[in-house]
Amino acid sequence: MLNRKSKTLRESAMVAMVLAATVMTVSCGTIEEMAYVADAPRDTASAIEGQFSKGIQANDLLHIYVESETPAATIPFNQETNKIAVSDGSVLNPGASAVTGYLVDAEGDIIFPVLGKMHVLGKTHSELAAEIERRLVSEGHIMDAVVTVKLMNFTVSVLGDVARPGQIVASGERMTIFEALSMVGDLTIYGQRHNVTVVREENGQRIIGEIDLTSKDVFKSPYYYLHQNDVVYVEPNMKRKKQAQRDPMTMTYISSAVSIISVLSSAFYYYLLSKQVLNRNN
Repeated sequence: MLNRKSKTLRESAMVAMVLAATVMTVSCGTIEEMAYVADAPRDTASAIEGQFSKGIQANDLLHIYVESETPAATIPFNQETNKIAVSDGSVLNPGASAVTGYLVDAEGDIIFPVLGKMHVLGKTHSELAAEIERRLVSEGHIMDAVVTVKLMNFTVSVLGDVARPGQIVASGERMTIFEALSMVGDLTIYGQRHNVTVVREENGQRIIGEIDLTSKDVFKSPYYYLHQNDVVYVEPNMKRKKQAQRDPMTMTYISSAVSIISVLSSAFYYYLLSKQVLNRNN
């Protein structure tokens, strides 16, 4: 009789534990396919498509550096050396900026030393560099000018179900969607990979696009290469949304209830056991 009751109680305890494990499993659920570009054949090559730069835009901060075999000739055109010249009173361009970089205004213009106002909107960095070189030579300022133009404030914001949402500042003008996601710790297991949203401002319009990270077509998407000030949003999947609708303490309540049931079952088992032993002794 005792053995039968002991077996029954042990089975009840096991059922309680199985119930707890089942609840935890159901709460997590099976996640959707997480593989990136899953349909792309391996060990193959394809042409690179897409444009990673839309040209210089308003609010871009440009670093422009002029070089020459005659370093002294470049002083008026480089902010770094210009600041030194201004500080020791020797010089040359009273409009030198204390901040390294040329901010493109709302009209798409910058004020470049000596050359004055230049319209740069839509030009690529190499086009602007070539234009400055041409003017420096043609206007007799520097005969062997070599100009470099770089973007200083390439920023992209990544929001939603990623490990570390936030703003990314890149060192150049090229960034892919995968590079951006890797910099914020990748998507969580709840992030939807089939329909990542990209918000882009271009030519006075706000465009809301979508990109599928699980398809090889991601490489052909106009959003594969991110542009300056793009916003990437990773939407949570249905399981995450359902969890958000539930009481966040639900799992705590269930876990506590299962623990209480297990403790009560064990206590009841030892009560019957001790009672049986007392009956035998009597």
